[in-house]
Amino acid sequence: MSTKQLLLTAEQVAELNEQYVGKTPQEILKLAFETIDNIAFACSFGAEDVALVDMIVKIKPDAKIFYLDTDVLFEETYTVRDEILKKYSANLIKYSPLLTLEEQADQHGDNLWATDPNGCCNIRKVEPLNRALSTLDAWITGIRRDQAPTRANAGVVETDTKFNLIKFNPIALWTWEDVWAYIRANDVPYNVLHDQNYPSIGCTHCTRQVAPGEDPRAGRWAGNDKTECGLHK
Repeated sequence: MSTKQLLLTAEQVAELNEQYVGKTPQEILKLAFETIDNIAFACSFGAEDVALVDMIVKIKPDAKIFYLDTDVLFEETYTVRDEILKKYSANLIKYSPLLTLEEQADQHGDNLWATDPNGCCNIRKVEPLNRALSTLDAWITGIRRDQAPTRANAGVVETDTKFNLIKFNPIALWTWEDVWAYIRANDVPYNVLHDQNYPSIGCTHCTRQVAPGEDPRAGRWAGNDKTECGLHK
């Protein structure tokens, strides 16, 4: 974990969070870019994140946006990535795992995502995220409070103690309906799997469709007690 000095004190973060918790996502994004130069948005190309890409490029066209390519994303995810690039000419940076799928299988056995999903996420998502964040002073995410109990207390500005960074969550208070209202109003490209009962989309092996009435994140790591990949917890 980085030992670099945070650019804002805990008191300053708490004050900003209290001041901006009722503001629009655009106002929170402007605060983020005006407060910290060395900042980037972590994009998964889910509904929340494509909405934020649209907002971000309208505020700061050259903003750094990075994504984690686990090598096992859905084809539909790569398609929306390409559509985002085409529409916004976004400054998109890819981070890949240090191990190929073949090297992972050689070292840890086949189907690690089934035998040790936490270990697989650590290799294919958490370690690349660590590399990405190690170059930054702050990051922007698309997490929302109502996505999961682990996110229920997310601030719009907070100290990320795991990665020793300032973290901005501009749509923390938005609902799923708010996200889609924005996507439709602004003609934002989105992953078509969302139209096929995939509210939360991760890697192919660990994501399934969600039945009516199920929790929106029930399709992630089904059959395990795992609810987070380790990026926000």
